[in-house]
Amino acid sequence: MAHDPNCIFCKIIAGEIPSRKVYEDDDVFAFHDIAPWAPVHFLIIPKRHIPSMAQLAPDDAAVMGKIMTLAPQLAFENGCRPYPEGGFRIMINTGHDGGQEVRHLHVHVLGGPRPWSKGND
Repeated sequence: MAHDPNCIFCKIIAGEIPSRKVYEDDDVFAFHDIAPWAPVHFLIIPKRHIPSMAQLAPDDAAVMGKIMTLAPQLAFENGCRPYPEGGFRIMINTGHDGGQEVRHLHVHVLGGPRPWSKGND
């Protein structure tokens, strides 16, 4: 499914719900988290509606590769300190037991000085 009319992230991509955009191209959309856990906290999502990591197919390899290679670039552009002293964290929650709250695949990018107080170390 390219778009789910009931999905909050699909609505953000379509501009129906406002967001603080970090990046956009034909395949992905990145925006700041509305309840950040860290000084730098944004999400990168595929524009095509994929419910979770559990639904990824071989055809999704290119978009996932793009997301994973875009994450460091956007992390540093948005305030993360350079590696190795600095860095960032990437999280992908999958399904209810994995802590996924929105059923649209999304990659959290978090950074800043040890922002993991709400997550596991």
